[in-house]
Amino acid sequence: MPTESGSCSTARQAKQKRKSHSLSIRRTNSSEQERTGLPREMLEGQDSKLPSSVRSTLLELFGQIEREFENLYIENLELRREIDTLNERLAAEGQAIDGAELSKGQLKTKASHSTSQLSQKLKTTYKASTSKIVSSFKTTTSRAVCQLVKEYIGHRDGIWDVSVARTQPVVLGTASADHTALLWSIETGKCLVKYSGHVGSVNSIKFHPSEQLALTASGDQTAHIWRYVVQLPTPQPVADTSQLSGEDEIECSDKDEPDIDGDVSSDCPTIRVPLTSLKSHQGVVIAADWLVGGKQAVTASWDRTANLYDVETSELVHSLTGHDQELTHCCTHPTQRLVVTSSRDTTFRLWDFRDPSIHSVNVFQGHTDTVTSAVFTVGDNVVSGSDDRTVKVWDLKNMRSPIATIRTDSAINRINVCVGQKIIALPHDNRQVRLFDMSGVRLARLPRSSRQGHRRMVCCSAWSEDHPICNLFTCGFDRQAIGWNINIPALLQEK
Repeated sequence: MPTESGSCSTARQAKQKRKSHSLSIRRTNSSEQERTGLPREMLEGQDSKLPSSVRSTLLELFGQIEREFENLYIENLELRREIDTLNERLAAEGQAIDGAELSKGQLKTKASHSTSQLSQKLKTTYKASTSKIVSSFKTTTSRAVCQLVKEYIGHRDGIWDVSVARTQPVVLGTASADHTALLWSIETGKCLVKYSGHVGSVNSIKFHPSEQLALTASGDQTAHIWRYVVQLPTPQPVADTSQLSGEDEIECSDKDEPDIDGDVSSDCPTIRVPLTSLKSHQGVVIAADWLVGGKQAVTASWDRTANLYDVETSELVHSLTGHDQELTHCCTHPTQRLVVTSSRDTTFRLWDFRDPSIHSVNVFQGHTDTVTSAVFTVGDNVVSGSDDRTVKVWDLKNMRSPIATIRTDSAINRINVCVGQKIIALPHDNRQVRLFDMSGVRLARLPRSSRQGHRRMVCCSAWSEDHPICNLFTCGFDRQAIGWNINIPALLQEK
């Protein structure tokens, strides 16, 4: 995740620190080397005309396929043992029933019948298992349901966070490792405002619930509140992307990025000084959010604490301590004074400020690796995502175990929930964005090919339920944000 340094390389090193098993680390995992039987260095040392990044991707994919078939092989052996056990049992029961020794022909007939049934079970299990592998390479989402509408290109480094304004005019906000936050016209993709008040990577951006104020968190150990005034340009006709092929799932090299000759944001009006600077942390401020009403703000930091501030006075109201490792995210409830913080210590915590005299905290333990984000939904539910490749849905009234678990094939970054339709958007390290419902049923995967979609890790997603053109936004380390139109009625109908 972003750091205090201004260089791109330092920002990427910090991302590796936040994710203990990122893509680069996973691809050199010693257990995978043992499975392949050859050290990775020997494989990479062989003569090949393929780029190293392509070879690395192929090695990882073949490793995944090998693990899947290894599991199938183990299941096959277990089923064969069941066949042998049943044959032995059948022979013993046959002798007991008849009270005399059965002929070899009769025993063979009964054993054949039993073997036939288990063989059919084996075939069914094998087909079901292999179909999971095959389905992962298929495009399951029609372009009529999930359509790319607009790309927002202008940052000079990876984009960590994306957010949509809650007031008119509705604009898109992005926070980047290039030390800036940009505001965009959703319809035209034009940069409207540039904020350059931070001296470190900008790690998150959130809009005030009722005023034209933005809250940004940074690697410079501060969070800034700044006011913006924008005038939306005249909307242009939206390009028809329906003709682009969404069936060709062509992997792109990390070097295959949008062509950016210069800083597109250089023509934007620039804000350099914040209205308020929140200073109390001793480490990177990784996230910040407004409490309901907008009079207070909460920040999460790598110093293992979260701070609650009074916006008007900039004074520290509460310091929320208890996490054992760096915090990764914080989120506030839309209608109640509740805060949830997530951490690298594999937990997330719920802080209750509804009673001024009592500040209770509940700890949720259910993940086995860094909890990258936890967000509120309608009612009493929280959804958490983790580097352990799972997403869990929790009931705040019963935190002993999740009510639903989603298992994926890649680490999960900052998730977002469409509150009205209860749809979860999952951005992944492997550049995929998948949509699930609250019960864990997969609804769709956003198109990703050589012509569209993210070319690097997808860091964040944000829903905008009321916007007529784009209702889902994603951003990634490929320096671009993307606006999608998700046909939710059609999506739910396909379910």
